Amino acid sequence: MQNSRTIFLAHTALYLALAIVLPIGFHAFGLAGRVMLPMHLPVLLAGFLTGPLSGFVVGILAPGLSYLFTSMPPAYAVPLMSLELPAYGLMAGLLYKRFHLNIILATISAMFVGRLIFALSLFLLGLFMEMPYDVATFVSASGPLMTGLPGIIVQLLLIPTIVATIHRRRPH
Repeated sequence: MQNSRTIFLAHTALYLALAIVLPIGFHAFGLAGRVMLPMHLPVLLAGFLTGPLSGFVVGILAPGLSYLFTSMPPAYAVPLMSLELPAYGLMAGLLYKRFHLNIILATISAMFVGRLIFALSLFLLGLFMEMPYDVATFVSASGPLMTGLPGIIVQLLLIPTIVATIHRRRPH
């Protein structure tokens, strides 16, 4: 009999490793992290496939560890992403696994909550320190929210496909 705690830890570690390595691959091919949001994919997958706690853990650890190992994301983004990404993973797992929300609606909802927390964090941190942009810039047509639109589209296309494929292949 497999130990569920061991499986949880192994899967969480796998998604955490992917959240650190995937951005390196994207940058190697000239695809900027701010555009494609590669760290978001493993965080969402952890939430959807392993559960809300896994998504939360991967989301909270990935930005800081990635910065320590690769200097990505930029230092100013680490605290923002360390609040945004756990919300992604937690919400994905809760909405999909606990509340049985449709995968696409759960993905959109998790991304909305994560981006909302990013904006709120940006506002609050901006009160105490100088940030490279503010909330108005974040939501503007040339801001990070719109810059990340290709990554958001990739997430909406890939996440449901990957989750459905893995669920079909897993023994019940």
